Amino acid sequence: MNELTINLKNHSKIPLYEQIYDYIKSNIQTGRIPYGEKLPSTRALSKHLEVSRSTVELAYEQLLSEGYIESAPYRGFFVAQIDELYHLERGQEKLRIYKEEKKKYRYDFTPNGVDLNSFPYNVWRKLSKDILIDDKTELFRSGDPQGEYGFRNAISNYLYQARGVNCSPEQIVIGAGSDYILMLLSMILGLEHRIAFEDPTYKQAYRLVKGLSYPTVTVSVDRFGMKVSELEESEADIAYVTPSHQYPTGIVMPIRRRMELLKWAYQKEGRYIIEDDYDSEFRYKGKPIPALQGYDVQGKVIYLGTFSKSIAPAIRLSYMVLPESLMEAYHTQASFVNSTVSKVDQQIVQKFIEDGYYERHLNKTRALYKNRHDVLIEALRPMEDICKISGENAGVHLLLTFENGMTEEELISRAYEQDIRVYGMSDYCIKEEQGRKPTILLGYANLSEQDIREAVKLLNQCWR
Repeated sequence: MNELTINLKNHSKIPLYEQIYDYIKSNIQTGRIPYGEKLPSTRALSKHLEVSRSTVELAYEQLLSEGYIESAPYRGFFVAQIDELYHLERGQEKLRIYKEEKKKYRYDFTPNGVDLNSFPYNVWRKLSKDILIDDKTELFRSGDPQGEYGFRNAISNYLYQARGVNCSPEQIVIGAGSDYILMLLSMILGLEHRIAFEDPTYKQAYRLVKGLSYPTVTVSVDRFGMKVSELEESEADIAYVTPSHQYPTGIVMPIRRRMELLKWAYQKEGRYIIEDDYDSEFRYKGKPIPALQGYDVQGKVIYLGTFSKSIAPAIRLSYMVLPESLMEAYHTQASFVNSTVSKVDQQIVQKFIEDGYYERHLNKTRALYKNRHDVLIEALRPMEDICKISGENAGVHLLLTFENGMTEEELISRAYEQDIRVYGMSDYCIKEEQGRKPTILLGYANLSEQDIREAVKLLNQCWR
């Protein structure tokens, strides 16, 4: 294919790269651009469309990250094979645990950090005052066990616009933290299930599910996410995944693997996918990857979300989106459990979303984290001879994989001697993997740019 004739609208609110991305994606989905077809080079397409080459490159990078196209070195870009499930007609319409440490480190590269200095205190005070300015006795009565309808409606609208999640307010259940949400979910599903976790994984969810007496299995991940072939052999009927930004590896699950995962869930009655979309707001290149739930046409995905990463951990506001098929089970088996979030807090966050403050806060925080992300990568350049950087452009941490002969324990110990806390990949692995290269996680959300530079300079010295 030498040319793609795309009617670009220069004055549209939709960026040019996104218009190119949407056109190519749509044509791949409908089969107009078939599997194996070679796309024009970025240089040729930018010249043909009379746009900058970087615009076309950004569109191709988005298509690559979602798995619609593949890149062959020295040959170009080709259309990837998409599972036929994608052409089905659509039907109608995490909380991280911040463990308190006795030792206070000078620099702590926690992957679970947030920047509380950017919290919108003035706005929060204003909204709190506005809600409490009148004597509203109704605010202090017991509320809807599922969460206040207005708040659930605000979340529903946000999820559709920002994450491509298809749901009604009636499908959303509010809870004080992801741990509570998982416990409530266990009452809905019952204990007659076997749950598969990615390995490495988010250990808090794994420990909690084990504590609820569920049989659990681990499924390894490759560069596309959870291995579906291994999942099929595991005899699990629920898969717990983080497809938009796998924790902790940072893998973005491409469209083909997502379709394979959905196909696995569709094959047997009683199978479900739990999608933990814990930090999807923080993507620094291209647009956010749509949620897996938005592709589900048979009601097999249980979507989990939280405001702990995007606002503050102490907010203690999480939610789940249940498939319509599970709503009856919720009402008969769990709706008697009272809401664990006060009506006051729900109204504050509802107004925070509806009045546009949440969007502005996300934009500010995203820009702040991107700057720290870029500063960290630049500071790590002198270490490229001893380690490989991965997990860039999303989330709030990077991964360093070492080949300098040191073990993971040695790397952590040497950092400790410099009063620096770093985190080893082995902390997130359930099974011990022979031959796995030492890997360190470096979070950057809670560190200033100056702290990042100073800490990395010390790490570069002690890791040699």
